[in-house]
Amino acid sequence: MSSEVIVFGGGCFWCTEAVFKLIRGVIKTEPGYAGGHVRNPTYEQVCTGTTGHAEVLKVEYDPDRIPLDRLLEVFFSMHDPTTKDRQGPDVGSQYRSMLLYVAPAQKKIIDASIIKAQADFKRPIVTEVGKLDAFYPAEEYHKDYYQKNPLQPYCLVSIGPKIAKAKKKFASLMK
Repeated sequence: MSSEVIVFGGGCFWCTEAVFKLIRGVIKTEPGYAGGHVRNPTYEQVCTGTTGHAEVLKVEYDPDRIPLDRLLEVFFSMHDPTTKDRQGPDVGSQYRSMLLYVAPAQKKIIDASIIKAQADFKRPIVTEVGKLDAFYPAEEYHKDYYQKNPLQPYCLVSIGPKIAKAKKKFASLMK
């Protein structure tokens, strides 16, 4: 089995992880922080919006089971890539839309996917695209947050509907 890594920033990493964990071909997910200038930031630091980091999800996937362009379809449908520094009730640069690639070949696929996804939005996509420089894992309590806290109000209001939408739209990709 081969594997590749990509990093998604689609707002709250709890939401992003909950959806991508359901996709067949996703081997591993890890919430964390990337895109900023502070080394080894904490959640509290990232929440201030001063570290430059976004909440992100590192996804290891098997490209033979789920190609990157399909993962990107899920990514663009599960959040609003046209809003700068905001996803739903979450506001701040730490919630910006972001794609960080590891391999140069991924950049071409990302660029083509943005062009394709733009047809679904009236406003321009503002997703930040760049090469992954550093990834800092989030604190342990953030990992599998939705699975551990499904009845927490934020999970019920924000994550549950995203999962339902993904299951309906991408049923053929679900585990």
